[in-house]
Amino acid sequence: MKFETLKIILLRIFNSYIRRDFIKIILALILSIGVAGGTAAIAWLLDPAVKKIFIEQDNKMVFLIPIAIVLAFTTKGMSLYFARTILIKLANKVVRSIQLELSECILKSDIHTIESKHSGKYISHYNYDISLISNLVGNGTLNLMKDTLTLVVLISLMFYQNWKLACFALIMMPLAALVAKSLGRRLGKVTSQSAAVMGNLVSFLSDMIKGSRMTKIYQQEKFELERSEKIMTEYMEKQNKIGYVMVSATPVMEIMTGIIIAGFIYYTGLMVATGEIEINNFFSFLTAMMLAYQPIRSLATINMLFYQGAAGAERVFKVLDTEANIKENNSSNDIKINKGKVEFKGVSFAYPNTSDKAVKNINIEIEGGSTAALVGHSGAGKSTIINLIPRFYDPKNGKVFIDEQNIAEVKLFSLRKNISLVSQDTILFDDTIKANIAYANLNASDEDIKKACKFAAATEFIEKLPKSYDTLIGENGIRLSGGQKQRISIARAILKDSPIILLDEATSSLDSDSEEKVQNAVINLTKNKTTLVIAHRLSTIIRADKIFVVNQGEIIETGTHTELLKNSKVYKNLYSKQLSSN
Repeated sequence: MKFETLKIILLRIFNSYIRRDFIKIILALILSIGVAGGTAAIAWLLDPAVKKIFIEQDNKMVFLIPIAIVLAFTTKGMSLYFARTILIKLANKVVRSIQLELSECILKSDIHTIESKHSGKYISHYNYDISLISNLVGNGTLNLMKDTLTLVVLISLMFYQNWKLACFALIMMPLAALVAKSLGRRLGKVTSQSAAVMGNLVSFLSDMIKGSRMTKIYQQEKFELERSEKIMTEYMEKQNKIGYVMVSATPVMEIMTGIIIAGFIYYTGLMVATGEIEINNFFSFLTAMMLAYQPIRSLATINMLFYQGAAGAERVFKVLDTEANIKENNSSNDIKINKGKVEFKGVSFAYPNTSDKAVKNINIEIEGGSTAALVGHSGAGKSTIINLIPRFYDPKNGKVFIDEQNIAEVKLFSLRKNISLVSQDTILFDDTIKANIAYANLNASDEDIKKACKFAAATEFIEKLPKSYDTLIGENGIRLSGGQKQRISIARAILKDSPIILLDEATSSLDSDSEEKVQNAVINLTKNKTTLVIAHRLSTIIRADKIFVVNQGEIIETGTHTELLKNSKVYKNLYSKQLSSN
C-alpha cells in the first residue's frame, strides 16, 4: 500500500467515525501527557535519589524521594488506565458504526451485488477486517500519542542532563525510522493476502457445515478434510508471515540498542573520569535513555499497525462504496395500486457478466385481479420474468408497468410492499415459526398468524410440534421437512395480503393432500388479486385465466388452457408430460 493511499484511508476513518468524538482523543492526549510526565519523573528522580540518599545520606530525602517515586508510578498507571478505557470505548463505537453501515449497505444492495460474493467473505469483513480497524483506532492511536509524548519528554530530560550524551543516544532514531518504513510496506501486502485467505476459509467452513448431508451421503469426508487442511495451512502460513514481519524489527532494534548502550557506557565512563558528569547524573540519564528505547521500539512498529488497519478498512470501504445496480430517484412517488394490472413492454434482460439474454422482447399483459401462468421447460426464463416485477433486477431494454406506472419510476419500498413472493427456494430464519411468519407483518396479531397458517394447511403440523408456534426451526428451517417449510413460506405470503402475488413453483414440495388444501387457500387468497404463477401442476395450469408459454427466453404462445391445447404443439407436449407425471 502506498503512503498516499494510507493517508486517504486514515483521513476517511477520522472524518467519518472519529471527528464527532474528537473530545475523547483530546482527553486521551491529556492523559498521555500524564503517562509521559510520570515516566520522565521516574527517570529524573534517580538523580536526587542517588545523590541525596546514597552519597549525601540526607535523612529527610530518604522518605520524600520514595514517596515521589510512588506518586510518579501512580500517575503513570492511572493515566494509562483511563486513556486505554477511553480509546477502547471509542474503538468499539467505531466498530459498531462501520458494522451498521456494512449491514445497511448489504440490505440495500441489489440481488446481483450480494450474490456475486460468497457470504463467508462478507462475514470476514465483519470479523477480521473490522477488528484490524478497531486495533488501529484503539491501540494505534494511544500508542502514537503516549509513546511520542513519552519520547519527547525523555529526550528533553536527557538534553537537560547532558546534551552531548543526548546527541549520542539519538543516533538510533533515524535507524528505527528506516526499519519501520521497510516493514510497514511488507506488512500491508501480507495483511491483504491474509484477509483474502480468511474470506476463503470462512466461505469454505460455511459450505462445509451447510453441505454436511451431501458430504456424508457421497462419502467425501476425506476430501473435505484435505480441503480443510489445505486452506487452513495457507491461512497459517499467511499469519506466520504477518508474525515474522511484526517481530522482525525486534532483533534489529535490540542489536542497535545494545550497540548504542555499550557505546554510551564507554563514552560516559570517559566523561565521569574527567569529571564532566557526576555518577548521579549518569544513573538518571541511563534510566531516561533505557525508558526512551521502549517508545522508540513501539513507534518503529506502529506504522505496521496502521498499515494493517488501513488494509482492513480499504476492503470494507470497497463494499461500502459499491453502487447498487437497482437505483431510484429520491423524488419518486409511491406506486398507486388500482386494479393491479401488470404489463411487460419490449422487455429483454441478460444477467451480468453474460452475453446471452435470459428473456427477449417480452410483451405481455396480466389484467388486474386475474391469474396468469408461466409454463415452459426448466431454464426457459420463467423465474427471470417474475424477478423483474419486484425489481430484483432491472431490464436491459423495455419497461414493466403496474397500473400504467413504470415500476422504475416509483419508490422501491412502495412497490415491494404491494407484492408477495413464494419461491421454490424457501428462505427461513433461525427463529420460531411464529417469528418467521410474522416477518411479513411485524404488527400481526396471533390470530392473524394462525389464520394464515390455516389457509396454508400448516396448522395441523405446527400444533403437533413441541412448542407449537414458538418452536425454533433451526438454520433455514433445518428441523422441518421440505413441504412444511414451503407451507410456512406460503403462510407468510398470505399474511402480507398484497394485491399482487408471485408464486414460483409454490406447491412443488407438497404432497397431494397438503397441495389440495393449499390450492384452495391460494384460490381464496388470489381472489380479485393479480397473480403470476410459475405452474408445474395441472390444477394450477387449468385454473389460470391466461397462460404464457415460455421457450428459450421468449413468449411463443399465449392463451387459455383450451386454446393452447388446440393451437400450440409446445404447450400440448408440456401438458402431456405433466399429465403422465401426475
